[in-house]
Amino acid sequence: MAAPARASSSPLRAAAPRRVLEGFGRALRSASVYAAPRDAEELALLLRRAAEERLPVAFRGSGRSYGDPALSSGGLVIDLTGMARMLSWDPVNGILEAEPGLTIEGVWRRTIEDGYWPAVVPGTMFPTLGGCLGMNIHGKNNFRAGTFGEHVLDFDLLTVGGQLLRCSRDEHRELFHAAIGGAGLLGAISRVRLKLKRVESGRVRVEPLAARSLGEMFDRFEERLPVADYLVGWLDCWGGGRGQIHQANYLHDGEDPEGRASLHVERQGLPPRILGFPRSLIWRFMGPMLSQPGTRAVNFAKYTLASWEKPGKTFLQSLVAFSFLLDYVPNWQLAYGERGFIQVQLFVPDEAVRLVLPEVLRRCRERGLVSSLGVLKRHRPDPFLLTHGLDGWSLALDFQVPKNRERLWDLGREISARVIDAGGRFYLAKDAILRPEDFQAAYDPRLAAFLTLKRRLDPQGLLMSDQARRLLGASD
Repeated sequence: MAAPARASSSPLRAAAPRRVLEGFGRALRSASVYAAPRDAEELALLLRRAAEERLPVAFRGSGRSYGDPALSSGGLVIDLTGMARMLSWDPVNGILEAEPGLTIEGVWRRTIEDGYWPAVVPGTMFPTLGGCLGMNIHGKNNFRAGTFGEHVLDFDLLTVGGQLLRCSRDEHRELFHAAIGGAGLLGAISRVRLKLKRVESGRVRVEPLAARSLGEMFDRFEERLPVADYLVGWLDCWGGGRGQIHQANYLHDGEDPEGRASLHVERQGLPPRILGFPRSLIWRFMGPMLSQPGTRAVNFAKYTLASWEKPGKTFLQSLVAFSFLLDYVPNWQLAYGERGFIQVQLFVPDEAVRLVLPEVLRRCRERGLVSSLGVLKRHRPDPFLLTHGLDGWSLALDFQVPKNRERLWDLGREISARVIDAGGRFYLAKDAILRPEDFQAAYDPRLAAFLTLKRRLDPQGLLMSDQARRLLGASD
């Protein structure tokens, strides 16, 4: 494999290696020039030279975005995982400062023994801080803790013009609220300062709750929202939305029988084996479970087991085990095969959700394209410009890409149109199918304000990933 480009005097198009990169879902890929700076100085040099050569640029962290926001066909992809230093850690106040390539795993491994946990995490520990900020990720506690950006204190934004801007709620406030969730289209994040959450235990108390229908799932969510720290629903998309809810709550001082020993890093690992098999091999056996018969059987079994649970039964689970379900099976995305998968994640206002989501599930069944996994979450609004946050709900649907992929793309756009009609939004970290008119309809007038900022900071329109080119209708 070719070494990543470093600083040199040769033109990037000629000197840098080419790589074919793909989104995490493996359904979208493209060839690009590739570079991996080691520090902010090299990052600034790469941006300057890309501007001189009019080379479109996209930023990439761990490559965990499902679609195409970290791809740049024929352009330059700047991989920031080499900039992964923790710059400072204040265990008294729970404030961390780091470069953008540090992962969520890198954060919690350093901070948990001091009694701190990232306030918001996604379903995997491998995204970088820069990626979490750029996509303004959310977790199972969005209804209570909000999005990732709400816990960012400040960051440095390096523009294509060479400016280094410190952005916070007091300094460059407009950019602060636009770059968080801005998908890397305004500049490169070169430093992040983040406030973490104080925890008294390395475990949470989890209560599973069965729901016989989607309506009952909404009801059970709503009755638990005032008392839960985390809530997530797992839907059987074949069964009309029945499924299981997991409620989790932090343990207060004195509640954990293990005491502070539960905060030790070695207590947070995932099991090395599942059903007697090494975790690293499990994905090889998952293919049949992703077929329509397999999906129906797995969802039926999961719901049946959930319905047998004794009401009020709880168990203790480590923060890592509860938070990062997607990491239990390494390389699980490979089980979807060569065509990969996409996720359609819909954000629907509370007042419309009980009409919209049953209709979405019905349309999927009618088209013969039923999600292998449905995940329901409750959300709250946040102050960021291109936010997916709203007073409502999200439903994430994973679809294996069929031979005739246009069937799936057509379904996704049909669903998207229904969400837009209801005043809903979408999540750029997961998107693979939205069209410019969908994006504009969901985000105007916020999108117009964002593009005004982009023209000021990036007048040549160089920061242009494949996703941005698709959503904004732009060309090289």
